[in-house]
Amino acid sequence: MDFLSARIVSPAVLPFLCFILGTRAQQAFRTEPKNLTVRMGATAVLRCEVLRASGTVQWAKDGFLLGPERSLPGFPRYSMIGNPERGQYHLQIEDAQLEDDTQYECQVTSSESSSGIISRLAWLDVRIPPSKPYFDMDMSTPWEAGKKYTVTCVAPDAKPLAEITLYKDGVELTGAESFSTSGSKDKLLNAHAEVTVTALSSDNGRELACHAMNPTLLKPVETTMAMNVYFAPQPPVILGLERNEVKAERTLVLECVSYGGNPLATLHWTKNGEVLSMTWEEDVVAQKSSSILKLKITPADNQAELCCESSNLVSRSPLSVSRKITVLFEPAELTLSGSLTAIEGQELNLSCYTTSSNPPVDIRWWLGYKELNNTSVAMEEGDNGGMTIMSNMTHRVSREEHGMKLTCEAFNKGTHFSKTQSEELSVYYPPQKVWINAPPEDVPLRSGSTVHMVCFATGGNPKATLAWFKDGTAVTGALQQTSFDMGVARELVVVLTASDNMASYRCDATNKAKKTISAYTKLRVYFTPVSMKIAAQQEVLRQGEALILECQAGSSSPMANISWILGPLRLQGVEEEPRDAEFGGISVHSSLSLNLTSQHHNQKVICQAYSHVLAEGTNTYYKLNVLYPPEFSPDQPTEVQVLEDDMAVIPLLVSANPEEVSCIWLHRREKLVKEEDYRYHWLDDHSLEIRNVSRNDAGGYAVKCENDEGANEISITLDVQYAPSVKAEKEPVFVNLGETADLICVADANPIIAGMFSWKWLGEEEVEMGEETQEDESGLLTIYNVTRAHAGSYECLANNGIEPPASAHIRLVVQFKPELRKGPQWRKVASRGDGTSTAEIVCQAEGVPRVDFSWEKSGVLMDFENPRYEEMIMREGSFHTSTVRVVNVSAVLDYAVFSCTARNSLGEDKLDIQLISTNHPDPPSSFRQVSVGHDSVTLEWIPGFNGGLQQRFRIRYCWDQSVSFLYVDVFPPSETTFTVTGLQPVTTYNFSVNALNAIGESEYADNNAVLTITTKERPDSDEDPSDIDPASQGGSGLPVYLTVVLTAVLGGLLVFNLIGCFFGLRWKKRQGQTAAGSRDSVLDGKKKEDEGSSQSTAGNSNKYESREMINAAAQRTLLVDSGSEADSNVYESYAEECSHYYYPTGVYTPHLSPPPEETRGLDVIRRPVDHLYEDVGMYQDTAAPSRPAPSVVFEHKLSQQRNEWRLPTRPRGAERTRQFMAVHQPQRDSDLPFELRGELV
Repeated sequence: MDFLSARIVSPAVLPFLCFILGTRAQQAFRTEPKNLTVRMGATAVLRCEVLRASGTVQWAKDGFLLGPERSLPGFPRYSMIGNPERGQYHLQIEDAQLEDDTQYECQVTSSESSSGIISRLAWLDVRIPPSKPYFDMDMSTPWEAGKKYTVTCVAPDAKPLAEITLYKDGVELTGAESFSTSGSKDKLLNAHAEVTVTALSSDNGRELACHAMNPTLLKPVETTMAMNVYFAPQPPVILGLERNEVKAERTLVLECVSYGGNPLATLHWTKNGEVLSMTWEEDVVAQKSSSILKLKITPADNQAELCCESSNLVSRSPLSVSRKITVLFEPAELTLSGSLTAIEGQELNLSCYTTSSNPPVDIRWWLGYKELNNTSVAMEEGDNGGMTIMSNMTHRVSREEHGMKLTCEAFNKGTHFSKTQSEELSVYYPPQKVWINAPPEDVPLRSGSTVHMVCFATGGNPKATLAWFKDGTAVTGALQQTSFDMGVARELVVVLTASDNMASYRCDATNKAKKTISAYTKLRVYFTPVSMKIAAQQEVLRQGEALILECQAGSSSPMANISWILGPLRLQGVEEEPRDAEFGGISVHSSLSLNLTSQHHNQKVICQAYSHVLAEGTNTYYKLNVLYPPEFSPDQPTEVQVLEDDMAVIPLLVSANPEEVSCIWLHRREKLVKEEDYRYHWLDDHSLEIRNVSRNDAGGYAVKCENDEGANEISITLDVQYAPSVKAEKEPVFVNLGETADLICVADANPIIAGMFSWKWLGEEEVEMGEETQEDESGLLTIYNVTRAHAGSYECLANNGIEPPASAHIRLVVQFKPELRKGPQWRKVASRGDGTSTAEIVCQAEGVPRVDFSWEKSGVLMDFENPRYEEMIMREGSFHTSTVRVVNVSAVLDYAVFSCTARNSLGEDKLDIQLISTNHPDPPSSFRQVSVGHDSVTLEWIPGFNGGLQQRFRIRYCWDQSVSFLYVDVFPPSETTFTVTGLQPVTTYNFSVNALNAIGESEYADNNAVLTITTKERPDSDEDPSDIDPASQGGSGLPVYLTVVLTAVLGGLLVFNLIGCFFGLRWKKRQGQTAAGSRDSVLDGKKKEDEGSSQSTAGNSNKYESREMINAAAQRTLLVDSGSEADSNVYESYAEECSHYYYPTGVYTPHLSPPPEETRGLDVIRRPVDHLYEDVGMYQDTAAPSRPAPSVVFEHKLSQQRNEWRLPTRPRGAERTRQFMAVHQPQRDSDLPFELRGELV
């Protein structure tokens, strides 16, 4: 089809050709997507391959097209992969999710040459493992032994449905019922399993397990639960109480123990029904509960009943044990009541009381060591069955008894109990002296400084209490009073203020003897103004008006000076006369006039009163509230940069007073309204926010803001930066060979930065790229002295730092004059000249621009209106092929020189091609070694002209110093690379190769050159004795088995020669047959040959391939000969005998009429007929004069074989003879080509 599409054909076949070409352009699916199942999170690939894709390939998901780009923007996990040149548009889905579980199809849109196609639907099944199962039951509520419970397990959100298995203590629970419900999302299922379990006390602590499994899991997921079964405990016991009688103040340690139960028993102690303790410990290992009660016995515990109770959650009633105790106790308290303090000469009245005790106690009084007997006693029943005692005592005090101990003693001689209560007796009398330690009154002190004043008092009982007063008012900030040997002291720390100036301080000393003594002092204090007041004459302040402020400084000592401050500025006010003020100070006044601006808004005007004596001042401020219209900040940006598709925020730094400002945004003189474009949003500070900004949003924006005081406006530029898009300024670019090529690509990008362009050669071979430059938004690649290697596609990549970079392809077409292929295989075409065959003369040129061909035959321009000549032109890129088909080739008319001229606008090239008779092949050339091993050698060569027939190749080789050769037939026959195997290691071999066809064989390659190669060493160190070269073995005689083999081979060769002579003589006799019979035989033979041969019409063409793949499976022919292979002996002897069939002699030169092309033209000069075939040279025998007589050659060869005979490595006598007879049997006269039968038409 490709061959026909590029040729010039007759109008009659155009409809058929159009049908074929139309069919060829129809796009079709090579591979359609199939249903696919993947696990969630895996990567899924739906395959789609399109043959001859001419439309746009897209994927549809559930009927929704994903887009034509291979990266599938908007679907980050989706992409089209594969080689688009092979029509691969596979859909790859990474990290498959439930949302991907749907149907897909591959679609190709229609094009000019093909209709659209849609693949079959393919379902993507995304399988999802279940989430961790859970028990759908109240797991916090324990079970009770003997009751039945329903256990439900749920395995949620699986696809497909999970299977659930329940286990108790490792044993599977049978009889479970399963059902399913919908999951949290569509297509997901929740699996449920229920089973009934009877709780046993032995189940306590055992484990329930739930296993969930579906096809996406390698092992099930599980959840477990420990069973908690409740049962009742045993009755408690009390340990640690041996006797019922206990002394008071003793601590009893009792333990209550209860065994068994789940949960373990709760224990609590009660005394006479009141709870003492509700704490206990549990011993899970011993399965018991125990509670320790530490009870300190008191008199109140006499005849008390102790009880311990145990229970748990499933006990029907508490279990208890109790004990009653008897307590022996002494008086809990001995109380001395009455006042022990009195003024000298007064009388004391005191009482001593004991609480209940058993037995009763006695009471007596002591003052120092003196017993007081002026007492009275009373006895009554007390608490807890004991007795109480009350004793009263009277006594008159004196100054000498001050500080003596007064004691009340309670005792019992029978129990040896004794307890006392003592107090110290206090007798009061007044202090003797008071004074103040303070600074002198005539020394001035600074306000804010700290002054320490101390008041002292001596004598008195108790010691005096000191109190400070200021101008008759008690001072609360005095320090704590301190004592010393003779008296007391109290310090007053004063931080001086204006009120302390000439104030009177007094210290009073008193005690419980109820007599007061006082001391006095005064202070002089310097202070700054005690107050600052500032006021404005206007209530409303506006920009441009004058403001008058008045500042009043309060009392100060000495007088202060007023100054004004506004920000960094000091202003001068107007001063008034000073006046006397409080605290003995002076007050001053000042006023200030100020012209208001918007910059004054929210600023503070400070009024400061400063004392130079104190180097200190006081200040106050007035905050300005200036009304003004909107103003824009000096920091307001006039240009904002943003990336396309991002969110742009155009800040608006506007201030105004009042702050209620309304702003209007204009873009390209149109008001921006949020309702018209959802992308516009206004922030609280009137800044404009544009979402999904595009390059169309770029440009100037005007903002107009107003409030009650006026309006103002400003312009702001939005610079939208975006990734580049690039295109070629000219594509393709044509340039002549050797000139300078300029490849230019233009980018649409913002910003345009230096160095944003880079160039890449897209060809396989490396070429010198040239010079890269940039001019604004254009990238330039300049290639000097362009060669043909520079032709191809170049990629211009633009990257301004904003992803993604863009690229464009520019094709550079290098124009050069035509260059014809002129190898040996292009200069000859062979065909039978009997009028029945067709020859193709191929002329191939490479050139740009379009190459046109013209043909001459023997120097005369060819006329393609002649039905026997047909020209077909095929063009593939820079290659142009013109093929002239010669129908019914005639040796008389067509054996000539055909001249092909290829030309374009840059020049022309010419090639002479000989159409000749079929003949033996030309020798191969460029015979060389490809590789060598220890037992093999790989060889390669370039085939020569095949003589118009199918040719094959044969390799001849021998080891060094050997006079006999081994032969290998190359298989397949057309191979030009072949590996010879079975060689000996470290051995030198001589190799040659020649070509053969049905007519004969060529000379050996490269003028019978010999290629000498030495094999490598065997990789193994062990040497095989069978690999030893027979020629290197010593000894004067041949072994017996070699002699037998040689004899058999010589006999076989004699038989071959005899057979060759027989068939040669028979063939020679048949040349006397009539011409008509010969022609009939020729036609029959040719038909058979055409039917049996694998050659196509191209076999009579001059277009060949010079290399093919190596095929080591070649047919090997092993013969021993001195000069050639065995079958060539037959050929040579036969050729000598019938040499005029193979090689037409130069003596025979038929006188032929000129071809029609020469006689038809009026302007063509007629040339002598004898000169028509001088350029062809096919009728001159160059080999015959040098050849000896056939019999001589045969005998010479035979004698040479006898003298140079060597042992063949693989003798196969009879078998080899049969192969030779089957392949190289002499042909009949009718089987030979027409021109080899001894006659010419």
